[in-house]
Formats: sequence, C-alpha cells, structure tokens
Amino acid sequence: MISAQKDLAAAGIREKLGILFELLKFRLASLIAFSGAMGYCLGSNNVQTSDLVFFIIASIGITGAANIINQILEKDYDKLMKRTASRPLPSGRITVEQAAIWAAFLGIMSLTIFITRFNLSTGLVSLLSLVLYGFVYTPLKRVGPIAVFVGAFPGAFPPMIGWVAATNHFGLEPGILFAIQFFWQFPHFWAIAWVLDEDYKRAGFKLLPANGLKDLDTTFRIMIYTLFLLPIGWLPYKLGMTGINSAFIATVFGVLFLAQTLHLMRTCTDKTARQLMFGSFIYLPIVQIAFLLDKL
Repeated sequence: MISAQKDLAAAGIREKLGILFELLKFRLASLIAFSGAMGYCLGSNNVQTSDLVFFIIASIGITGAANIINQILEKDYDKLMKRTASRPLPSGRITVEQAAIWAAFLGIMSLTIFITRFNLSTGLVSLLSLVLYGFVYTPLKRVGPIAVFVGAFPGAFPPMIGWVAATNHFGLEPGILFAIQFFWQFPHFWAIAWVLDEDYKRAGFKLLPANGLKDLDTTFRIMIYTLFLLPIGWLPYKLGMTGINSAFIATVFGVLFLAQTLHLMRTCTDKTARQLMFGSFIYLPIVQIAFLLDKL
C-alpha cells in the first residue's frame, strides 16, 4: 500500500514537472538561446565554457518566462485553436497562479544570472525583451500586423544580448547582429502566419500584412524584408567581425531564401508558404554558424 502511494506520488511529480517543462516551449527557447550563444561567442575573445553554459541557461529561462506570460494572457484564445487547445493552461492541467509563479521564478533566476555573472546591460536588455514580448506583442496580436513589427524587436535581441554579455558594450557590431535577425523575423513569422491563418482567425489574431489576405500584396511585403538580408549579411565582414567566406555564405543562403519568397509570390499557396517557413529555420542558424566559424 505504501509502495503504491509512493509510486502515485512520484508519477504525480513527474507529471507536474512535465507540465512545467511544456510551458517553457523548450524547443523554441533553445533556438533563441542558440542565437544568443552565437552572439556571445562572436563577441568574446576567450569563451569560457562555464560562462557559456550559464548564459544558455539564463537565455532559456528568460525566454521560457516570456512564453509563459504569453500563454497566460492567451489562455482563453488558445482554447479556440486546434494547435493550442491541448496546452497546459487551456486544457486545465495547471492553474494560472501556478504558471505565474513558474514564470516569475524563471525570470528572476535568469535576470540574476545575467546581471551577476555578466553585466547590468545584459540584464536590462533581457528584461526589456521579456516586457515587449509578454506585455506588448501578445495583446497586439488581436489588433493587427503591428504586432509582428513590435514582436520583431524581442525576437531580434538574443544575438545582441549575447554580444553585450561578452563585451558589456553596445555599438555597430551588436546592432548588425540585431538587424539581421530583425529583418529575418518578417518572412519567418509571416510564413508561419500564412500556414496557420485559419487557426489564428479562430482566436481573432490579425498577423498577416497588407489587407490580411494570403495574396500578392502580402507576398510582396515578405519579399521586401527578405531582400534587406542580402546587403546586411555583408556588414559583419565589412566591420571586421568575420571573414569574407561567411559573407559569401550569407549571400548564397540569402539568395536562396529570397528565391523562396519569389516562388511564394508566383504561387500564393500554403505549400509554398510552408516551404518558406522551413527555409527560414535553415537560413538563420547556418548564417550565424558561418559567422562564428569564420571568426575562429
């Protein structure tokens, strides 16, 4: 009897931990932490493994806190979408209060690491990112595509945060890393919004640009933002941050990325938008890795 009770208690703990982990959106948080780690390694002259590990932990934590705030505020809307109805909050597997405590713990822990292990600037920009994503971008999603513009700021902060953590310095270098990820956000997110348009409309989210339709006007805007990536991809080389090899790689993958947007302009189909979405997931890490390898 006692053994059975212990097994039930252990199962309950594992279930609760699984729910807390699910709230993090760990895959998304890991991708963002990877981007920040690339910025940290680019900015650092001598990467210490322990510092890099702490940076990644704090990055996952602050991103997880922002994700949880987003889920708390959108709990009732998530119930309306097939993709999100089974999440912990809309499904009732965890309370808002419990989720808020978890978000507060992650946020405080991460900011403490950023400030004490690195510098105050890193903590302040991370806090700004959390506020913009959780409390500005999230409610704007039901207002209009301005949400994508606002959300592009916290979405582009990670590599800049990484650089500032390594150098305690703002300047052109972290600004260029920010700019690359900022302009990348638009084709990336609008491709996602295109694919999930029907689900988003159930929750009243208005994220596609122009007239909000899956048409040529929308694809034209996607193409324009992708076009910016071509000249910006050369700037790290021009500033002496990396070598010319990574500039060529950024150009090649920028052209391939642009070709996908032009293909979407010709077809305006969900299938092509999905291909663009996956193409965006490939472009950014490859370019960032190329920058880092070219620096070594």
